[in-house]
Amino acid sequence: MKKGNVKKKRRKWLCIFLLTGLALCQQGCGESSTQETDGQSAQKEEVQEQEPEQDTVEKSELKSDQEADIEKNTQTESEKEKQEALSSGLACPSVNGALHVEGTRLVDRTGTPVQLRGISTHGIAWFPDYVNAQCFGELHEQWKANVIRLAMYTAEYGGYCTGGEKEHLKELIRNGVRYAAEQDMYVIVDWHILSDADPNIYMEEAKSFFAEIAGEYADADHILYEICNEPNGSTDWNAIKRYALEVIPVIRAQDSDAVILVGTPNWSQFVDQAAADPITEYENLMYTLHFYAATHTDDLRQKMQAAVENGLPVFVSEYGICDASGNGAIDEAQANLWVEAMDRLGISYVAWNLSNKEESSAMLQSSCGKTNGFVQEDLSASGKWLYRMLTEAEQK
Repeated sequence: MKKGNVKKKRRKWLCIFLLTGLALCQQGCGESSTQETDGQSAQKEEVQEQEPEQDTVEKSELKSDQEADIEKNTQTESEKEKQEALSSGLACPSVNGALHVEGTRLVDRTGTPVQLRGISTHGIAWFPDYVNAQCFGELHEQWKANVIRLAMYTAEYGGYCTGGEKEHLKELIRNGVRYAAEQDMYVIVDWHILSDADPNIYMEEAKSFFAEIAGEYADADHILYEICNEPNGSTDWNAIKRYALEVIPVIRAQDSDAVILVGTPNWSQFVDQAAADPITEYENLMYTLHFYAATHTDDLRQKMQAAVENGLPVFVSEYGICDASGNGAIDEAQANLWVEAMDRLGISYVAWNLSNKEESSAMLQSSCGKTNGFVQEDLSASGKWLYRMLTEAEQK
């Protein structure tokens, strides 16, 4: 074979060898690149799967922080309200707790004397719409009242014992108790005898009513019970005391220490008779005195002061600045003397009445159809005096 042919064959095989090696090298690099790409893709997918989970955690943590801030702010506002109540001297359940009687004074859970000042509804059977949360809130926040009295007539038209809708009336009581609690006010449940004169007439109904209501609110710190509004006519203290000794144990069986208000003879004016022979079988009792400033002046004020000096805890659960009929001219000068005397003796007082009834004791003009959102133009002369007196007293 010629040397030239041998050299050509060697170059041919060398080229084939080089090309084959190059191809094998490229294939290996390609597989490595593909594997790397697949690995990166899998890692990316894993990261993407983890990101929503991490995002959810971050959002959850953010939400928790926001909720904590809201709760903290709410607590701060609540503490601020409590501090304002403390600094203003306006007693309220959230600060002062359940009340009790020491000597002649109404005191709070720490034994500190407190005074309740507020307003009574008219008969809830006749004026039910004033029992609403917005109205109670305004009385507390704007009028600076810290007690509301729920007057439920027993014998008048629609009265609890004379054909009234008992379940409806009890529901109004429950609503009033709840709204008072929501607005941080004390509340008086008033068994409002009037034309029935002697509370013994409907004693069994009273026992049944108070057993039910006291049972429902045995743990409430803001409730007081008034067991006979205004005994009158020939009803003497012995008859009232006999009735009280039947009704009080019914309440005590449910609520061992709630303050109970006991009416006195002659439309709750003869507190001297109660002072001479008080109920000694139970504690946390107070005795009611009612006055209307244009009728009752120095004589009844002196009787009130003498009763207190003789050791009787007195609570003015109803008063007006007009005459005793609930109508007629008002007497602001005498009303101011009464307030001065009650403040000096530490006696609590509740004004009659929250309604637009066409009489001078009503707090609203008869033309006012509102049941909340009151402005000065909606108020009667009695209402304007009460608003001014309560707000000025709170500023002292």
